[in-house]
Amino acid sequence: MSTQMTVNKSRLSSTVASLKPSGIRRFFDLAASMEGVISLGVGEPDFVTPWRMREASISSLERGHTAYTSNAGLLELRVEIQKYLEERFSVSYHPESEILITVGASEAIDIALRAILDPGDEVLVVEPCYVSYEPVIRLAGGVPVFLKTTMENNFKLTPEELEKHISPRTKAIIFCYPNNPTGGTMTADEWQTLLPIIEKHDLLVISDEIYAELTYGRMHDSIAALPGMKDRTILISGFSKAFAMTGWRLGYVCATPDLLTGMLKIHQYTMLCAPTMAQMAALEALRHGRSDMERMIESYRQRRNYVVDGFRQIGLACHEPDGAFYAFPSIASTGLSSAAFAEKLLMEEKVAVVPGDVFGESGHGHIRCSYATSMDQLKKALERMDSLMSRMKA
Repeated sequence: MSTQMTVNKSRLSSTVASLKPSGIRRFFDLAASMEGVISLGVGEPDFVTPWRMREASISSLERGHTAYTSNAGLLELRVEIQKYLEERFSVSYHPESEILITVGASEAIDIALRAILDPGDEVLVVEPCYVSYEPVIRLAGGVPVFLKTTMENNFKLTPEELEKHISPRTKAIIFCYPNNPTGGTMTADEWQTLLPIIEKHDLLVISDEIYAELTYGRMHDSIAALPGMKDRTILISGFSKAFAMTGWRLGYVCATPDLLTGMLKIHQYTMLCAPTMAQMAALEALRHGRSDMERMIESYRQRRNYVVDGFRQIGLACHEPDGAFYAFPSIASTGLSSAAFAEKLLMEEKVAVVPGDVFGESGHGHIRCSYATSMDQLKKALERMDSLMSRMKA
């Protein structure tokens, strides 16, 4: 006689049991059950990984390169990352002791936090922020403390906001610039205003730079490149966004040898190494994929201009994003909450967007719209949103 197993919450740790499900997933799941939906929700390039990267991976399989690599990843890939970071962003790391290949940038964030945090340590999180930061901080035993940015200051972190949230328990600060979900960025001059505070309080910096190449009109400024910052910065990036390699799950983390040694311990016990065939594709991307990347970035730039102008024309105030591939328009003029507006838009016009408050309280009154989709789809989505706005105004 079989008995049905019931879920017993006590079997889970209190930390895991208290984690909220992803707010993004709820809208994706709802949209997936409807026909004719235009999705502006997914944070993923609409391009297929360029052929040269796919071919390199296929070739590596045909040549029988199916074994583990070293825990830290292929040395030749780490050498190429060192060259790439030095050339593009003026920051240099030693390939053998300061660069670790990870299973996506997400693993890099996770092991960085687990390597530096003791229970109760506080981590400052710049909002609006990527939805995974708070959960992984809590899973590592840390306490997230949120810093607010606003559309009025182009979603940039100010010295005043940073200083007022620091306590004796503060260990680190994590941010993502160019930012997901706002597209905001920080210049070298703006970073300079924060450095005295970071140094005074001896903070570690976790800099998620996965969108570094998706910066429009100028080069990305890495905080790690500023004087005195490399030794206190954990730089995280990967191949998902710039090279359209999301499903390959390949990222990397760069840090001083003492910090990297700690992260490598966790990585070798949990992941062992990143997939060999993905590392071979990434090697090709860094050596010969620059033209493919630039072609995609130019397309995003054109779409950004179209979408921002479109939002403003239909009556939604919108900051012009300096990077990434998201617009973060304000829907405050409608009088609806972010979730209510997103649900109304989905149900009445079949356009899926993400409520801004999914990315923290600073996102209230906004929605996130990815423009990593075709111009034809963007045009139809704006027409549908205009229809909704016209009815609401009437």
